[in-house]
This record gives sequence, C-alpha cells and structure tokens, in this order.
Amino acid sequence: MRVVVLSDTHAPRFWKRCPPAVAAHLRSADLILHGGDVCVAPVLDELAEYAPVVAVCGNNDGPDVVAWGAPETVELEIEGLPVAMIHDSGQKTGRLARMRRRFPASRLVVFGHSHIPWDEEQDGFRVFNPGSPTDKRRQPQGTIGLLDVVDGVLLDARIVPVS
Repeated sequence: MRVVVLSDTHAPRFWKRCPPAVAAHLRSADLILHGGDVCVAPVLDELAEYAPVVAVCGNNDGPDVVAWGAPETVELEIEGLPVAMIHDSGQKTGRLARMRRRFPASRLVVFGHSHIPWDEEQDGFRVFNPGSPTDKRRQPQGTIGLLDVVDGVLLDARIVPVS
C-alpha cells in the first residue's frame, strides 16, 4: 500500500490548490494521511478526490475540519501496521519515548506542527513528520512523506521534496 503523508498545508494562505508536484504523488496513493493544520475542510475534500483521507485536527484547524472528521488523535491499522496520528508531538527532546508511551500499541506515529521533516526509528518504533509541502518556514524545500506498507511491515518511509 502506498501512503502519502502531508501536514501543515495551511490553506488558503499557502495552499490555494494542490501543487502539481504533490498531485503527482497523490495520483499513486492508496491512502492519504494528513497530520493537521489543514485550516479549511475543502482541502480534505480535494485530497479525497485522489484517495481515502485520514486526518487529525491541528492547532490552526477550525470547526469545519473537526466536523469533516479530523479528531485530535487517530489510531488505525494500515495493511496490519498499527499507526497513530497526532498534530503536536511536543518538543524534539524525548519525542520518541513520549510518543511510545502515548501510543503503546502503535509501531508508527505520524505528526506535524513543526513544519520540520522528522524521521526517527528505534527498536521497530518510528515517529514521522513529513514537514510541509507549502509552508516550509526555515526549511530549504517543501516536503511530503511517502510510506510503503505490505502485510503489516513498513517497507519504506521517506521524505521527499516537492518544491
């Protein structure tokens, strides 16, 4: 299963419509995860035209995003892989241990908030922030995440530039 991971799209200020480089990846997606700060629900509708979407609510998301179906946290299985999502994972110091305590049944935690790509793994537990495709802040490029999951195993996780 090919999963495209987005976060911090911050529409409509930074995301007017899906950027072509992002759309190129979405066309092959089986599932889209959004780590929050969508800001307006129509972005989730736009993403859902490509593949099913699971999203969490970020600190800049309004009631329309929550009404769309984006709670504070989500726990799901992707092809048998236990995954959790949260927008704000807290400070980087101690993040891996903190997320392991918060989501003990998960093997992967997807988060956003910082706009800084982050991929850390230890003993089969991974925390993953795709960065932002549109509001890169101090990062050299806008980024998204790509996950390949087969039979409960995360075969590949990578952060790719899209700007």
